[in-house]
Amino acid sequence: MTQPVLDVQDLRISFGAHEAVKGISFAIHARETLALVGESGSGKSATALSILRLIEREGGTIGGGSIRLNDGDGSHDLRSLSDAQLTALRGNAISMVFQEPMTSLNPVLKIGDQVGEVFIRHRKFDRRKAMQAAEEALDQVRIPDPARRLQQYPHELSGGLRQRVMIAMALACRPKLLICDEPTTALDVTTQAEILTLIRNLQAEIGMGVLFITHDMGVVAEIADRVVVLRNGEKMEEASVHDLFERPKAAYTKALMAATPKPGSGTSTQQAGTETVLDVEQLSTRFAGKYSLFSRKSGGVLAVNRVSLKVARGETLGLVGESGCGKSTLARSILHLIEPESGSVRLDGNVLNSSSRQALRETRKDMQMVFQDPYASLNPRLPVHELITEPARIHGLVSRKDQKELAADLVERVGLERDAINRFVHQFSGGQRQRLCIARALSVEPKLIIADEAVSALDVSIARQITDLMLELQRTEGLSFLFISHDIGVVERVSHRIAVMYKGEIVETGPTEQILKNPQHPYTRRLLSAVPNPMPKQRRKSAEAFTAFPQESTTLAALA
Repeated sequence: MTQPVLDVQDLRISFGAHEAVKGISFAIHARETLALVGESGSGKSATALSILRLIEREGGTIGGGSIRLNDGDGSHDLRSLSDAQLTALRGNAISMVFQEPMTSLNPVLKIGDQVGEVFIRHRKFDRRKAMQAAEEALDQVRIPDPARRLQQYPHELSGGLRQRVMIAMALACRPKLLICDEPTTALDVTTQAEILTLIRNLQAEIGMGVLFITHDMGVVAEIADRVVVLRNGEKMEEASVHDLFERPKAAYTKALMAATPKPGSGTSTQQAGTETVLDVEQLSTRFAGKYSLFSRKSGGVLAVNRVSLKVARGETLGLVGESGCGKSTLARSILHLIEPESGSVRLDGNVLNSSSRQALRETRKDMQMVFQDPYASLNPRLPVHELITEPARIHGLVSRKDQKELAADLVERVGLERDAINRFVHQFSGGQRQRLCIARALSVEPKLIIADEAVSALDVSIARQITDLMLELQRTEGLSFLFISHDIGVVERVSHRIAVMYKGEIVETGPTEQILKNPQHPYTRRLLSAVPNPMPKQRRKSAEAFTAFPQESTTLAALA
């Protein structure tokens, strides 16, 4: 058998006294994709950073084991290389694509400068030749109008295009090994499908090995040849992707499989009421345009265009669509966190009207929101008992004397221990923080909760716990949910009905089973065709080019 591109043996990584990775071993060959899976804290990203020898910058140390890279010019012991030798290899023989391209790209440099730097540094090109190579690199990853993109800044591109820029930079020098650390987690399903297909096709062309880190078992089934399952820094299991999905051996692997939403696995069986809680009619929201030196303000962007929808008591309406289609803008417009241009919103028959601040404040009490990032949503300086009762105090529903008792009741309702009320946000895991966000929303006894990508950043098992909690609260308290997500599997599990949003409009609405089994709108059909199926036998062929349904972006970035 040929020599592997990457050979890791008995790797051990520590952060102070904590051993984060405990003697794991694996190898990756040319044109092979190895998926590294497991929950947050399992050691996946620490392993990736140690291969690039960046773990030291994060406060970690490699305590043992070997990491060998075979790049065709010889075998390199990455642990023994100097900083100068490592710099020569990074971005050249070995590259990495990170989860969030906006934090990986320099916001004050144009795309051309950032992609061109790779060629200047590793290929010793002059600036003119580097810009030509950068344009070709953007074209290779199927970025439209690459010459224009070179002159743009990262914030002017969509999330999917920014991720393609990162891939273009990573592949610029045709590396022998590409490390992808959750590169599609924050992307909608159509963009995700494009990125996965792109990586597979470029892998076949370049012949590189790929280490793909993810917690999404659907993505694993779509892209991996072999899988290593990690838990608490230890290797639980290693197998081919087909063997792992058909015959998992480790109990932890079986639990991961059980927590993964599967297409056709059924929808919410809880009975929804017939009384309307939320009634949105012809709602439109426009973002203001730009002023230029020689012209008046432009007409702006119509981000939400005459949207109408209803949510009944005890019902969950799933709202799906690509990034930039207007889902989050619609949610904020419903709450009047963004002022709509026209249309009406009624909650239990009461009209939300920004002209009466007091009335709006009273009505908002019955409608709460849970955001994607629980850490950014919670004040790190407040203890939990103050944090989750703050809305109730604002609305005069609880006194400071009684807030601890209310807080204890709330944390128990969301499945946490009573003594959690005296801790701070940083002392909780991501899933526990999201439970605190739900507890905070429940403090004012709302009739409707808008969940905006509330589980998209969570591991599959944690996401399952949160959706189980939502279903239980719906059963016991009759809560209604507007559930916004790009994960069709999760939407199928929790939603009674689905509304599909495209270019600021609702293009299709209906019962969940009907939408998923018999979609009528061509965009809905395209959206569903992009969902990764957690069954390796049904993956798309690597040669297939996935072309997303044409979308004219409705974001402000499109004006640039």
